[in-house]
Amino acid sequence: MATSDAPAPDGTLTAPDDQPVREAVRQYAALQPRLVPVTARFVELIRTMLDDAGINYLSVEGRTKSVASFAAKAARTVDGHLLYPDPLTQVTDQVGVRVITYVHADVAAVAGLLDDEMQMLDDRDLGQETARAGRFGYASRHLLVTPDDPAPASYDDLAGHRASVQVRTVLQHAWAEFEHDIRYKGTVPAEHAPDLDRRFTLAAGLLELADQEFSAIRERLQEAAGQQPHEEDPSDPRISGQELAAFLAGQYADAGWSHTDHYGWIAGLLLELGITSLDELADLLTSVDPDAIIRRMGYRYPAGAVRRLDDALLAIFGRQYVELTGNAHRVPLLTARLEKLSTPGA
Repeated sequence: MATSDAPAPDGTLTAPDDQPVREAVRQYAALQPRLVPVTARFVELIRTMLDDAGINYLSVEGRTKSVASFAAKAARTVDGHLLYPDPLTQVTDQVGVRVITYVHADVAAVAGLLDDEMQMLDDRDLGQETARAGRFGYASRHLLVTPDDPAPASYDDLAGHRASVQVRTVLQHAWAEFEHDIRYKGTVPAEHAPDLDRRFTLAAGLLELADQEFSAIRERLQEAAGQQPHEEDPSDPRISGQELAAFLAGQYADAGWSHTDHYGWIAGLLLELGITSLDELADLLTSVDPDAIIRRMGYRYPAGAVRRLDDALLAIFGRQYVELTGNAHRVPLLTARLEKLSTPGA
């Protein structure tokens, strides 16, 4: 595939008819500063969704496409024709968000959540595309999303905007970043290029195996959850995050791990409710039917263990739970979920 060069140092473009490109770049240069806060809000929204769903992740970061990067992409050609005749519409990664997870199962969970909570405009699994071609290499889930119509009340400023979301494991991210750095910032003599390609392919295959092993390790640990004793800190009345993680892995064996910090956070909510031991928590959870909660909440993504406990506590304590000090930042969200739990026949 032949493509045009990036903009020359003097700012000129090398497309066959560069006037439409010049105009698109001019318009994007005027628009770009207004997209910076939009990007930050998409990061905030997606992080809030992941936290609310209890899905485990390493990081959520965003970037607004630079004018130079937009210009280079807008000027790309194939067989002498512009690849993006309407760059302002067709260059869809102007607002970019990247979600890094620990294992591949969480990549699917993130994609499922965004499909459930937002409008999914496009979904490409580049790892599967690479595998179908019989190769090892770049692996990442690329999603194009926009808020539902109407947008969530506190995010109505995002109405009409799109975000390109990359979701990948930490190992997939490491490979992609290193490969990009070497190929685009390094100078590789032509005679060494085949060997470099072979080594990158070998590294990609090894990392895919490592991803599979990390998934197997997590599954094994979840199976063994609750079988190992934990030391208690007598000065802290809360259930420890580590204890709670092991307990919930056994209580909700089909749920994924949640973000590490969230176990300590919900332990604080349990303390507000006067629950300071796993025995008390276990007895309390016998009063609700977890399958009924799943049906009423209508999860269409693998809800994490902390989210499952969160909904159980909401079902048991109702408004008392909503009004806990530790829940002050999410009263509207919990109120909406309580209505779902309280709707007969839901």
